[in-house]
Amino acid sequence: MSGEAVQSLGKGSVQPGPVPLGVIRLYSMRFCPFAQRTRLILKAKGIKHEVININLKNKPEWYFKKHPLGLVPVLETSKGQLIHESSITCEYLDEVYPGKKLFPEDPYEKALQKMILESFSKIPSLTKDALIAVRNGEDCTNQKAELRKEFSKLEEILCRQKTTFLGGNSVSMIDYLIWPWFERLESYEIADCVEHTPALKLWIDAMKKDPTVESLLTDLKTYKGFFELYFQNNPDAFDYGL
Repeated sequence: MSGEAVQSLGKGSVQPGPVPLGVIRLYSMRFCPFAQRTRLILKAKGIKHEVININLKNKPEWYFKKHPLGLVPVLETSKGQLIHESSITCEYLDEVYPGKKLFPEDPYEKALQKMILESFSKIPSLTKDALIAVRNGEDCTNQKAELRKEFSKLEEILCRQKTTFLGGNSVSMIDYLIWPWFERLESYEIADCVEHTPALKLWIDAMKKDPTVESLLTDLKTYKGFFELYFQNNPDAFDYGL
């Protein structure tokens, strides 16, 4: 079952039954960058899964039993185990499922990727602040300056390593974990924040060609339609384009 065109469940919806054996369930939202991390890993590893999309402005009552704050992503196993926090769900999937390991096996190399992720930690909230400022017609010079500073750190890593990707010459966990925010630069109207980082721009181009990333890309028009409704507090935002 593909999760890309599943309508979201809201208040009053019936709770889905137990997760079938041999499948893992992802509670997601089509436009959420954190949930996209988990979707990328499920896809990259070819894991058999089903997706339940949640309407985040009109959450089902039963969903708070899956996540106390009603956030996505959440993984649920056929044993009823629940795993949340996007980077934790991704590491879980990498450890539990066979196939290509996305985190390096070497503990030091793995630690390096986690350190890069740590240094990326300001970017999600900065991009969100910039998006809100843009939507409200406010000046976002400060947010953009901060973002440029953060992107320069990633540029430095790529230049120092002389590699296409952040973990080496092929795509690995760290690239997938930070990709969702770069996919959204244009729709957030902050694409000019990578003009000063040529290696990072090459990384963005290389990521767009990755089959996993390509299969989950959302086009600019769809993002814009989603934001239009989302910022009007319209609960239909989550099913935009279906």
